[in-house]
Order: sequence, then structure tokens, then C-alpha cells
Amino acid sequence: MIRHFLIALLATSILLLGSCAKKPPTLNLLVWEGYADPSFIRGFEEQCHCKITASYMGSSDELVAKLRGGSAGNYDVISPSSDVATSIAAAGLAAPLELSKFPSYSQLSLQLTSLPLVRVKGQAFGVPFVWGPNPIIYDTTVFPQPPESWNVFWDPKYRGKVSIWDELSTVYMAAQVLGFDKPDPTHLYNLSDAELDAVKKKLLELKPNIRKMWSTGGELTNLFQNHEVVLAMGWPLMTNQLRKLTFPIGEIIPKENTTGWIDHLMVTAGSENKELAYKFLEYMIEAQTQKKVADVTGYTPANPQAAQYMTPEQVKSLHLDDVDNYQRHIYFWQDVPRRTKYVEIWNEVKAAQ
Repeated sequence: MIRHFLIALLATSILLLGSCAKKPPTLNLLVWEGYADPSFIRGFEEQCHCKITASYMGSSDELVAKLRGGSAGNYDVISPSSDVATSIAAAGLAAPLELSKFPSYSQLSLQLTSLPLVRVKGQAFGVPFVWGPNPIIYDTTVFPQPPESWNVFWDPKYRGKVSIWDELSTVYMAAQVLGFDKPDPTHLYNLSDAELDAVKKKLLELKPNIRKMWSTGGELTNLFQNHEVVLAMGWPLMTNQLRKLTFPIGEIIPKENTTGWIDHLMVTAGSENKELAYKFLEYMIEAQTQKKVADVTGYTPANPQAAQYMTPEQVKSLHLDDVDNYQRHIYFWQDVPRRTKYVEIWNEVKAAQ
């Protein structure tokens, strides 16, 4: 009888201990596709005994809307692109960072850390993570030779066979076609009303060729796989995904050049897990993690020391052997002072029949 009592008491104690055990902390992300892949996220979870949950955004404006709409407290880490990072910091939606707490920060490309994109009044609010262009991606069975110009999107031959991103970068692209980036590429981000009206007219002329506008990388990948489109503005992520699926996909920056982005990692002002978030940012900018991120996304890492873990072929494909020259063909997104007007124009284009 006593023996049974002791066994029952032991079992109860174990149950009580288990129920009192502290749950592992959870870090909530709101990031672009590919930035929470298990191939590198699992290592952080094991290292810090925590859980990562991720939500994905389809555009910079979606991110800003969620943060301004009161959802900021639902997320700990975000990955804004360079066209909204400054406004997020200035609006107090992100927490200022103590850069001295990131041992790997000194390894990041000076070309990225010297830009004022995530600094307000001298205070840093983010760390560069990855960067890349918005290239033309195309079905090589239809285009044995790469398309040379964005103008191919308007060719009547490709009626109903083109896809564009449901995002303001399509406005920037049309402005490039119209030559509004000459002589100053930064003018793309501060167009006048007359220039925006011309962009709207140009995009309305494109609509017959558009099969569908995509919002997520997976959506565009499926459009190519299903042979619904042969030509699109995309990301290197889709090129990477389609090559892994052995789809005949090509990628090129056309003669007009293209716009591109520098994605940063930020800690939200409302995060209750800032210490864990700091550890996450450091982990994500370490050279070995950056290599794993590049494997998944095809994006160029902010930490050039990632190259030591790559094959010569991967170093070349990510332009780590020729960064200066490659970046000359990319007009990195910047803060858009008249963003509301840009969004208005873009919505009018989408709504037009």
C-alpha cells in the first residue's frame, strides 16, 4: 500500500513539475518570403531554445499598414526594404539598436552600412540583411536570347503572357522606360504629378499584356510552371526556385537597368522579446547563416564573408566577386516622400478595365 502511495506521489510530482515548466519563448517575424526557412531558422531555435513563427508580406505597403494598424505589438522582428525603412524608423515603429551588441556588424558591407536608410538623428534602427535587383525573368524556351529592354513587356506578341508585381516597383519600372531616371536615378522616387500621370498612361497601355499581377514569390513561380506567363518582373528568389524545379528560366537586368532593394532587419518598438530579437539579428547576419540564406533566396548577402563558405560558382552568381560593377546597374529603393500619391496612381492603374 505504501509503495503504491509513493509511486502515485512521484507521478503527481512529475506532472506538476511538467506543468510548471516554463514554455520556450516565441519570436514572431513579419518578413519577406524565404527569410524564415527551416534550413537556417532551426539552428537558431536549437541554439536559443526558442520557437520562431513567421508571417509573410507581399509588399512594403502591406508591412507599413500592419504596423500602423496596431499590429506592431504582434511582431518582434521585421524585414523592411529600403523604400520604407526610414519612415518606419521615423514613425517610432522600430526600436533603436545598440550596434555594439552585434559582433558581426563590422563584417557587413560598408557600401550598405554607410547608407542613411535606417538612421534617424544619428541613431541606427536596423541592420542590412540581403540585397538584390528586380530583374526580368523569362522562359528560355520562348526567349532563346535574353530580352534586352523593359519595352518587351509592351510587345503585343506577349498579350496575356506577362506578369508584374502588385507593388510600387512597377511604377518605378515604367518611369525608367519613360526615361525619368535620367540624369538622376534617385528621381524615380520623387516624381512630379505630370510624370506620375505619364507613368499611369504607360502602365494602362501594358494592361492587355498582363495575365496576372503577383503578390508572392510562390504565386509567380506557379504562373511560370503552369505556362501561364513567359515574362515577368521578378526576384532572384523565383529564379532560384524555378531552377531547382528544372524549369527553363532566365534572368537579366535590361539595358535601362533596374531598381532593387536592400532589406534590413529591425526590432519592433513594441517587442517584448528584445533580448532574444537582438540574438536573432546577430545570428542572421553571421557569415555562415548568410550563406544559408543565399542558398534559399538567391539574394546577395550583406556580409561578404559569407563567400568563404560558398563555391566559386555561387560567389560569381551572387556577384560577390564584382559587387561595385553589379550595383551600378541597380537603383536601390529609397524613401518615397510622396508615397501616398504613388499608391493612388498605382491603385488607379489596377482598378482600370
